[in-house]
Amino acid sequence: MQQEWIFGLAGGGLIGLAGAVYLLINGRIMGASGIIGGLVDRTAGAQTNERLAFVAGLFAVPAILALLFGNLQGEGPAQTYATSNLWAILGAGLLVGIGTRIANGCTSGHGVCGISRLSLRGMVATVFYIMAGGLSVVVFKHWLGVI
Repeated sequence: MQQEWIFGLAGGGLIGLAGAVYLLINGRIMGASGIIGGLVDRTAGAQTNERLAFVAGLFAVPAILALLFGNLQGEGPAQTYATSNLWAILGAGLLVGIGTRIANGCTSGHGVCGISRLSLRGMVATVFYIMAGGLSVVVFKHWLGVI
């Protein structure tokens, strides 16, 4: 399908809309790593149910959309992955998790919500995320050949 880019555009728009709604309703930034981190380290307190609903939505909405658009039947946009190397996938996930805790946020918190609020901290963090991603591609794909 020549218009596969529309799925990325729609997804980006939905993430922006979700961030705006979350901020308007809760008065807090929709940072996925902070929301999930509060569940993992048990600091969510009274927000536990709200955070669980958010995480459930992360799984439920794509599954529903895949059913609606036929992606589970082999139709819709093709899914491609950089590697089938399980250790590379697990290592990348671990490094992303550590990085988001060190940076006090992830791309949804700093990138989507921070930049839209003209937050200098969000802009700087996003620049470093992009640079780290580019450097990772150079090192792991071109130098080491693991992805």
